[in-house]
Amino acid sequence: MERVEKYRHIVEKVLQDYVAIPYTQGNIENELLVDRNLDKYILLSVGWSRKRRVHSVVFHIDIIDGKVWVQVDNTDAIIVDDLEREGIPKEDIVLGFHEPEVRQYTGYAVA
Repeated sequence: MERVEKYRHIVEKVLQDYVAIPYTQGNIENELLVDRNLDKYILLSVGWSRKRRVHSVVFHIDIIDGKVWVQVDNTDAIIVDDLEREGIPKEDIVLGFHEPEVRQYTGYAVA
C-alpha cells in the first residue's frame, strides 16, 4: 500500500507540472481530474482556439493492481520518462495504449 501511495503522489505531481504549462494559442486551459478512490487521473485541455471548441484528453493514467497504467498520452513529451525520473520503475508502468501482444517489446510491464 505504501508503494501505491507513493505512485499516487508521483502521478499527481507529474500531471500538475503539465497543468502549469500554458497554451500559446487560443483560450485553452488544462484541467486535472483526480479520483483517488478509483486511482484515475485525467488531464484535459478545455477552451477555444480560432472559433473551435477544444475538449480533449491529454493524459489518462490509472493505478491498477499496484501498477501505473498510461492509458492515453496525446503528447510528444512521453510522460513515462517523467514518471520514471520521479521514481516509478519501468516494471511498474504499463503502456495501456499498446495492444497486449505488443507490450512485451516495449521494455515496460505487460500488465
